[in-house]
Amino acid sequence: MTSASEYLKLIEEELGNSWLPHVYRERVLKTRTRAYQFPAPAGNVAVQIYHTLLGIELKAGRRRMLCPDLATARYLAVFARLACQNVAIPYDITKISLVADELESSWHRMLLISDRLTVSRGKAFQTRIRRQIIAKVRDEVNQAGAGPRVPEFKQHTKQRIESQKLSKRAKDNLEV
Repeated sequence: MTSASEYLKLIEEELGNSWLPHVYRERVLKTRTRAYQFPAPAGNVAVQIYHTLLGIELKAGRRRMLCPDLATARYLAVFARLACQNVAIPYDITKISLVADELESSWHRMLLISDRLTVSRGKAFQTRIRRQIIAKVRDEVNQAGAGPRVPEFKQHTKQRIESQKLSKRAKDNLEV
């Protein structure tokens, strides 16, 4: 292999269904989500999670973002490392932890595979491949989109349908 694009294709093929944009499209965007916008686009910055007296904070560069829980902070940390501006967060908080696990695993596997494939090449080439793979993942996540700002709610609940049936029966009885 000589070109960077060949390495990128090989990394994506080796990850298969655990390719980060694939996980994002299949496990996140196919559920009810809400959009999250990062405060400012951060380039190549260190991302850390802090446990403070006020709760959990995600620090990306010099920006700190308050997170409701550790699972959400872990989830958002993956996209902060990618420098995404808008992402979708699962509305169901019980699913965030599982998806965060998959996304973190995909992130680390992607970097490990990149390092393994380019071990015989120079440091500059390894850095270029890392930068390109991160840019490719970011582009695919941005193309997938962040979904609606506020999640859609079903207008017809089981309780509402049953109450409508009861009221319809009551109206029918009054007409007779």
